[in-house]
Amino acid sequence: GLRLNEAIFGREVEFASLQGAYKRAISGKNELAIISGTSGVGKSVLAHRLGSFVNLNGGIFLCGKFDQLKQATPFSAIASAFNQYCDILIREEGSVSAEKLASELNRVLGNDSFHLSGVIPSISKIIGQDSSQNGTDQGCVDARKQILYLLCKFVEAI
Repeated sequence: GLRLNEAIFGREVEFASLQGAYKRAISGKNELAIISGTSGVGKSVLAHRLGSFVNLNGGIFLCGKFDQLKQATPFSAIASAFNQYCDILIREEGSVSAEKLASELNRVLGNDSFHLSGVIPSISKIIGQDSSQNGTDQGCVDARKQILYLLCKFVEAI
């Protein structure tokens, strides 16, 4: 078969910057890396290369990509990455991490967890809640603000 070269031409500085962010993160610093740019400049290739680097070094790499077709879903890229994280924990059957996260999410989110399961479907498997049984919605004035608040609470829990 055809084997493509995984080299990223002209992106060595950006890749080194991302590696530095990863190294700072594993040393205990708070880091967030966002790769942005116009179509076709190699953002996905750069992200996948970083993912390989992180995975080879024992880390967990989450990647969310903004999809113009999913504009109706608030925070779709971030939610997609968090859904990947939940899926990783689910695959680790009997994982202490999954049980610990479930306990923390139930404590932090309480009855509002069903709102988050709309954008992070796999969270319902972790917290043991059927996302189709959404309880009672108390009529949030601004759903995007509520989802943002709950995503922040999710980050605190993990």
